[in-house]
Amino acid sequence: MSRIPELLHRTLFRTVSLLGPRAQGKVLHRYFDWWHRRPDPWSLATDSYERRKYRATLDQLPEGTYARILEVGCAEGVFTQMLATAWPDAGITGLDVSERALGRARERAVGDGARVRFVHADLLGYEERDRYDLVFCAETLYYIGRGDRLRRASERLRSLLAPGGVLVLVHPWPEAERLHGFIEGSRAVTKLAERVERDASRPYAVSVYRAGPSRPQLTGVVS
Repeated sequence: MSRIPELLHRTLFRTVSLLGPRAQGKVLHRYFDWWHRRPDPWSLATDSYERRKYRATLDQLPEGTYARILEVGCAEGVFTQMLATAWPDAGITGLDVSERALGRARERAVGDGARVRFVHADLLGYEERDRYDLVFCAETLYYIGRGDRLRRASERLRSLLAPGGVLVLVHPWPEAERLHGFIEGSRAVTKLAERVERDASRPYAVSVYRAGPSRPQLTGVVS
């Protein structure tokens, strides 16, 4: 029963995705600015479940140097700050549709200098020629919708990866199977790892992919 509001929330935005891309974008921008009328509306900075999920996400990453990092759907920059701490030499970009949320993210990032920046845009409208060594997309794809729009969003995520770059997707389980489907079916990436937390209050999956044809051994943790 506790998950009913969350499921209704996601169902609402799947319905919104029936609108044209421009209309959908306007609805998302306005909704999330309204949602962030008060600070940290999802309690991302204080909720123990969110902190455990952040740690589980970082634990799945392959070791390596990540010079350029992108977080899609960064909200108020709680996880962005963790990334800045974990990779103090990396250039980090946070992307979100809410300018109000990004204002708080910029305040949170004071002291990190020019290496942490925030961009007001949605995933499909984000124009960036450079590529990233590490891309995160968490709790975001269900706002995109389904079908062709989800396929386009998945292609956009792949296109943002530098050669050998790592893509990390984090979404509710078992819905993640659908949301990650276009990435799973792509020959342009290789799956490195997946962690499914079934016993959490809100089950989720952390799926990790690398751009390119390499075939490392798949690892996975299910709890």
